[in-house]
Amino acid sequence: MGSVTDEALMDLFCQGDHSAFEALFARHAGRVQGFLARMVRDGPLAEDLLQMTFLSVIRARGRYEPGTRFTPWLLTIAANAARDALRHQQHVDSHAHAPPEGLTSVPAPDGDPVLRRRIEDALQLLPLEQREAVVLSKLEGWSFEEIAQLRGIRAGAARLRAHRGYEKLRELLGGLVGEDA
Repeated sequence: MGSVTDEALMDLFCQGDHSAFEALFARHAGRVQGFLARMVRDGPLAEDLLQMTFLSVIRARGRYEPGTRFTPWLLTIAANAARDALRHQQHVDSHAHAPPEGLTSVPAPDGDPVLRRRIEDALQLLPLEQREAVVLSKLEGWSFEEIAQLRGIRAGAARLRAHRGYEKLRELLGGLVGEDA
């Protein structure tokens, strides 16, 4: 099923073809887990959220509109799972704590591992809305219009969240990261 589009696979899955779901999982699990790991900064939690995301795909297949772009739809489900988990985590422990040792975060592409670690640490200090906007725009390549659609806000508000996130990262990293970095 290598040359079949994601949307065609999803249509097949909606019609009951379970091998189409397996193909979608195989294509997207790594990317979704990387996205989730950057959002929650907790490897085991990201793995749990990956499973929850694909379970949600199974449950939501009856509501999937044919022709909907699959990847943004999938990452919307993943982003919502991450936001819910982080909100729950904030209620459980009202004070911040260090991420566990042995973190299995998926690294950003290339670059200095020390700098990458500093950037990942700094991302976790951003408010959730800003972190999500930065991760989606810079790491996932989403447009501000797509982020706006995900969150039910205007594109200008999505751009502002990302801009504020970049500004905060610049403060935290001492000017090492720019908006065009």
